[in-house]
Amino acid sequence: MPHSNSAGKVSLRQRRPALIFAAALALAPVLANLPSALAAEGDGSGYSGKRLWASEMQDYATNSLKSEEALSMAAVPLNGPGLDQSINADVPMSPGSIMKVITTYAALEILGPTHHWDTDFLTDGVMVGDTLKGDLYVRFGGDPKLTFERLWATLRELRDMGINRIDGNLVLDGSYFEIDGGFPLFKDNGHNPYAPFLVEPSAYLTNLNLLHFQIRADERGTQAWSTPDLSEIVIDNRVTAVDEGPCPSRRNFDWEPVVQEGGRVTVRVTGELPQGCRTTTYLSLLPQEQYSASMIRSLLGEMGIIVSGGNLNGPTPQKARLVMKTTSPDLVTMVRDINKWSSNVMARQLLLTIGAQNRLDDENDDRVAGIRVIYDWLEKKGIDTSGMVIDNGAGLTRHGRITARQGTKILQHAWNSPYSSDLMTSMPIIAMDGTMARRLRNTGMDGEGRIKTGYLENVRSIAGFTRDENNTTWAVVGMVNNDPAWNGQAVLDRILYSLHFEPPTGTSLSRANASGSETSFQ
Repeated sequence: MPHSNSAGKVSLRQRRPALIFAAALALAPVLANLPSALAAEGDGSGYSGKRLWASEMQDYATNSLKSEEALSMAAVPLNGPGLDQSINADVPMSPGSIMKVITTYAALEILGPTHHWDTDFLTDGVMVGDTLKGDLYVRFGGDPKLTFERLWATLRELRDMGINRIDGNLVLDGSYFEIDGGFPLFKDNGHNPYAPFLVEPSAYLTNLNLLHFQIRADERGTQAWSTPDLSEIVIDNRVTAVDEGPCPSRRNFDWEPVVQEGGRVTVRVTGELPQGCRTTTYLSLLPQEQYSASMIRSLLGEMGIIVSGGNLNGPTPQKARLVMKTTSPDLVTMVRDINKWSSNVMARQLLLTIGAQNRLDDENDDRVAGIRVIYDWLEKKGIDTSGMVIDNGAGLTRHGRITARQGTKILQHAWNSPYSSDLMTSMPIIAMDGTMARRLRNTGMDGEGRIKTGYLENVRSIAGFTRDENNTTWAVVGMVNNDPAWNGQAVLDRILYSLHFEPPTGTSLSRANASGSETSFQ
């Protein structure tokens, strides 16, 4: 508003010194009391008493982790009052599985929420009576979750067509993905190469490449079986049935796979099982090509369809015609499975799909192409990706890096995305489901946040959205990198708890760390 220079009126410029002086007088009591205010303990008010919220979190983390550098976090209010908070927020940290939030959010915007994957069954032969004379081709499309049940429903169509014999080979076509030299090695400290979370992505992937083993005890003794029932897998059941009693945990049983010549695997299992109880485990024992071919052949056999030829891998001829197909659920459904249950192989499959769908002519590795596409997508949003290392899109890596500030900026964009509800729905609900089902129970926070968790040796992490008592939603990212990090979960839960019950909504103050540390607070 223009000021007046007419006689009898004082301009805003002329009044400014007096206003500043008056403001200084008003602030004098506050400034005089600053040292005691900063030293005061929290009194339960909205801004964690009179101390800095981030300062309290840092003190708690330092005491718990015995390090001032072990915790990195950032929290930003999205739709209500609050002050941005950060601790070591610009230090690249190992994120663990919270990297899946970036991969799934990117997929929603790059591929679109209705994206789906097709798996086609084709033949270059002819149907004569009850026989398909020719090869049956399975052209995979990179489906992250081509399940046993969906394959059964699709293959049943052959029997419904009246076919009970395939006079040819079963040929798997895994050319959808291009991979140059395999994937970076992940050195697992669990010493179990057959663990489900270690399954690598593949165009040939079916049923997450898992075998579900079960043993049940009754008056007859114990019975053991696996689903799917593959000819290469033999169970050496040495579990003994005992009198009825409490059912033991899975840790009471030892599953020992023994790889034999010809691709066969014998699984020896030992332990004691009370009558009426059962125990189960999941193992990944075969290469994806072998597993998928064996499962398809097994399902056909259960339906009474005989395949006379062998199992081959190769491209589908152009002259082959479609016999049947199965289409996956949409991407939104896949994203939910990935984030709720932290599926590494599905997240990695998703990264490959982003690469395959956006591969440049000079690119021959869909993992590298997918990472390039995500970096480009982030930079177009104005997010500085310096120091960020995506690696495989799942966080199952010792090399992945991200800063807490980068993470919260990505979450801020996700909050305003057309697909924000799809991403949020996919994330575990505090104290209710997914990987957050057992965390922050009995704290009054049930359902008050949607948080993706991360867990690796010496790494604990969280990323997502949580709501405070004022109904303000916060974007929060926290990472603990420490040896050991086992108590990092308590630190991260404390952050979520404090954001809810003592959100930083007061006047922003800053202080230097008394020890001279470079740790920054806001």
